[in-house]
Amino acid sequence: MDDSPLADWTRPKTTLRRPLLGITILLVEDSRYCSEAMRLLSIRSGARLRRADSIKSARRHLRIYRPDVALIDLGLPDGSGLEIIQDIAQGRFAMTSIIATSGNINANTYDDAINAGAAFFMEKPVADLANFQQTILASLPAEMRPRDFVPRLADSVVKPDAQALKDDLDHIDSLLVDCFEKNDVDILSYAAQFLNSLGRDANSKRILQVAEKLEDIAKDNNFSCDDVKQEFRIARKAVDNRLAQSPQIF
Repeated sequence: MDDSPLADWTRPKTTLRRPLLGITILLVEDSRYCSEAMRLLSIRSGARLRRADSIKSARRHLRIYRPDVALIDLGLPDGSGLEIIQDIAQGRFAMTSIIATSGNINANTYDDAINAGAAFFMEKPVADLANFQQTILASLPAEMRPRDFVPRLADSVVKPDAQALKDDLDHIDSLLVDCFEKNDVDILSYAAQFLNSLGRDANSKRILQVAEKLEDIAKDNNFSCDDVKQEFRIARKAVDNRLAQSPQIF
């Protein structure tokens, strides 16, 4: 992206239907299902979306590109998204806006994100077009916002392709192979956290229940691989059912 002053002069003019036209968003997110929702929201809003799935990948993107907004998940495979938020807030990368997001909420999640330097916080699942547009626009300078913007209300919720759920489970499945070989509790804890967030995004009680069970299993340093596999099969069956039926039925 051109960082010269001319870049702002040639930015496409926003419209009421596409209020984020000309805006580039860097999404730092490890879930394909959540990323697909963000992609659909960005398309409907006119924004361009880039994705990084880890802290390492996000830093590489930020060294090369200059997005207008960074939308950063706090739970990443190689650490906390707070690290990227702090990097940007401390001026290590040229940025306009930082927004944190997470589906794993505790008493300190919001405060930690804001204290690290985020301007706003989006709680997952993020599927509502009006809320997405309002939060992104509120984080931008006034000159980058369309005048007289009114959020779209009709048909405002996006529904990602269920295939992305399978992709996410395949990702966790491959991680669990390493988890079993190394008896690595940290990998299991990450898998539980990932599935917890995915369960919220997909509105799946079964995946949420599996995540809770895996969290309990991870507390035991001598966890049973068979117990983990049994729980994961439940999550896999739930996603297979979603793929076999309509996207709205789970």
